[in-house]
Amino acid sequence: MISSPDLSHEQELWPAYKYIAGLDEAGRGALAGPVCVGAVILPDDDPHLTQTLSGVHDSKQLTPRKRHQLTPRIKETALTWGIGLASADEIDELGIVPATRLAANRAIEALSIFPEFLLTDFRLELPELGVSQAALVKGDQRSLSIAAASILAKTARDDLMRELDSQYPNYRLGIHKGYGTLSHRRAIIQLGFSPIHRKTFQLKK
Repeated sequence: MISSPDLSHEQELWPAYKYIAGLDEAGRGALAGPVCVGAVILPDDDPHLTQTLSGVHDSKQLTPRKRHQLTPRIKETALTWGIGLASADEIDELGIVPATRLAANRAIEALSIFPEFLLTDFRLELPELGVSQAALVKGDQRSLSIAAASILAKTARDDLMRELDSQYPNYRLGIHKGYGTLSHRRAIIQLGFSPIHRKTFQLKK
């Protein structure tokens, strides 16, 4: 059984860094739509923080209903939170890794407080920011800040993909959220790429 994320990493850092942002992404491996990064700074002086955010976990471990239940609680509890996106065109132009970093920078810019330290999931490193940071393997399963960011990124992106579904209904984006399911790949083969598809991604038949 996977243990729940906690504040152990944050508590080690809080004596030296008050504003610690957890970051995580959603949509990195999709064939359509943006990559989305969430950023969350949790308060360092709330003794009930773990209890308040009980149930917050790696977004992939939660049902859509549970993620949407937790999203307003995370936003109300956080000192500040932000969402950043990089479009399919930016992914095609820059590559997925630089585009994910671009989305992360946009998420940080959306925060009302600039972070002093970043806790990121393993594949999300931002050396260009010049901010102290640590990339944790399976960070969304270990750090409450990263797990909270994971949920915000996932719910924001899923909501956007449902909106895009009304613009491009034949791809059924609201169901698979742009990921490479068999039905999605078949739709691309039949209909071609839409303006929100990542044309540089390999389409496996």
